[in-house]
Parts: sequence; C-alpha cells; structure tokens
Amino acid sequence: MDLRKLKKLIDLVEESGISELELTEGEEKVRISRQMQGQMMQYAPSYIQAQAPQVAAPAEAEVAAVDGHVMKSPMVGTFYRSPSPEAKAFVEIGASVSVGDTLCIIEAMKLLNTIEADHSGVIKAILVENGHPVEYGEPLFIIG
Repeated sequence: MDLRKLKKLIDLVEESGISELELTEGEEKVRISRQMQGQMMQYAPSYIQAQAPQVAAPAEAEVAAVDGHVMKSPMVGTFYRSPSPEAKAFVEIGASVSVGDTLCIIEAMKLLNTIEADHSGVIKAILVENGHPVEYGEPLFIIG
C-alpha cells in the first residue's frame, strides 16, 4: 500500500475521533487503531449483560422533573458507568464535572467509546442503568 495513502488513513483516524479503521484492498489489509486519551481497558465478556430494553418513559419523566443540561447519547450502544465490573463508576449523582471529564463508556460495534461531559456543573441525575442499551439522542445525564 502506498505510504501517502497510509498517512492519509492515519490522519483520517486522528481527525474523525474513531478508535479503529480496517481496510482491505485486494490482498493487502491494513488496520489502524489508537487508544484515545482516557480510554479504559475493554470489558470482559462476562460483564456484558443481556437485559431487556429500558423503558424510555421514566427517563423522559425524570428529564422533565429535573432542571439542568441534558447530556444525550451520541450513538447507539451499551452504556457502562465504570471502566470494568470491579471499578468505581466514573461519576455519581452530586459529583462536580468539567467539560471533557469522562462520564461513561458506550460500547458500539465492539469499540469502547468514552463519553465526555459537554457542560460543566453537578451531576443531578443518571438516567440509564449500567449495562443497558442506549439509542442515539437518548438522555444519559442531567448536569446542573
């Protein structure tokens, strides 16, 4: 594979924020992966729980009841509050957060994506249970 093409692919991974890219061209195969700052180790398969989908109505009711900035899921995936089953949660209700602080991990297509605060304040509500699936745009946290 052409070195310039490889460099462009590396730049694409860096600029886009994705953590891994795999490309097959004929018999050549290239895989570029990076560990994002603050990204944690992968979960053991035993940690991934098969659970019924969360009912959205209680979350919507809680969003309406609590005043503050609603932090929404940027993707579809599985929500995790901590970097591993034994580890402490990234944030708890009442914790102060700043823009860029890690709030949770969402696993999507076998990739673990750290979700960072887009607003500073205090965590007023955590709207998703650990290990539950989330949809794009679903409320995750309320930051006041």
